[in-house]
Amino acid sequence: MKFAIFGDVHSNLEALNAVLEDARSHDCTHFVCIGDIVGYNANPSECLDVIQKLDCPVVKGNHDEEASLDTELVGLNPLAQKSMQWTRDNLDLNQKKYLKELKLARHVGDFTIVHATLDSPASWGYVTSKFDALESLGYQYTPVCFFGHTHVPAFYFKDLRMEEHQGKSIKIETGKKYQINVGSVGQPRDGDFRSSYCIYDVDERLIINRRVGYDIKTAQEKILKAGLPEQLAHRLAEGK
Repeated sequence: MKFAIFGDVHSNLEALNAVLEDARSHDCTHFVCIGDIVGYNANPSECLDVIQKLDCPVVKGNHDEEASLDTELVGLNPLAQKSMQWTRDNLDLNQKKYLKELKLARHVGDFTIVHATLDSPASWGYVTSKFDALESLGYQYTPVCFFGHTHVPAFYFKDLRMEEHQGKSIKIETGKKYQINVGSVGQPRDGDFRSSYCIYDVDERLIINRRVGYDIKTAQEKILKAGLPEQLAHRLAEGK
C-alpha cells in the first residue's frame, strides 16, 4: 500500500494535478491532504473540487480556516490578506462549510496528520528545527506524523535524541518516532520551484520526498488575470 501525502496546495491547480499524476504513476492508491488547500493562487474552488473527489483524509490549514470565516482579516501579511479576501469572494457557502468543519488533526492507519504542530494545532506554530519537532513529538502517539505549513520539506526522527535527516528518503524503524514535513504542492519556499509531496510505502516502511515540475506559466497567468498581486506569480518561479 502506498499513500501520497501532500498539502499547502494553495489554489494551484496545475501543481496539484501534476502531483496527483506523479503519485499515480508511482502506484499510489491512497491520498492524504495535510491542509491549506486554498489561498494565494487562482483556483481555490477547482482545487477543493479535486480534493473532495479524492474522498481522502484531510486536515485544516490556517488558510482553510481563514477562508471559511467572515470576520475581519487581521494578522496576515499584505499578500496573504489580499489573496485571502479574493479567495473568500470566490468560494461558495458549501465550500466554506467544508473547510470550516475539517479537523485539526487525524489518525490515518498507523500515522497522524496535522497542518502545523501537534502540541497546539490551532495556534498555527511552525516546525523549523529539530527542537520545534521535539515539542510536537510529545503529543504524537503514532510512529509517524506528517505535517506542513512551512512549505519546506524536512525529516525529523527521535532515537536517543531528536535528529534531522538530510536525505530525500527515510526508512521507518521500530522504536523510533518520525515527524515528516511533506513540503508544499502549490508554493514551495526552499528555492526549488517544483512541487513537493511524500510517498509513504507502508509495506516497505519507506517514506520518499518527491519533487514534481508543473506548468508554472499557466499558474502565473491565472494569478495576473485574477487581479491577485504580481508578487504571487513571480515567487512561484523562484520557489520562495
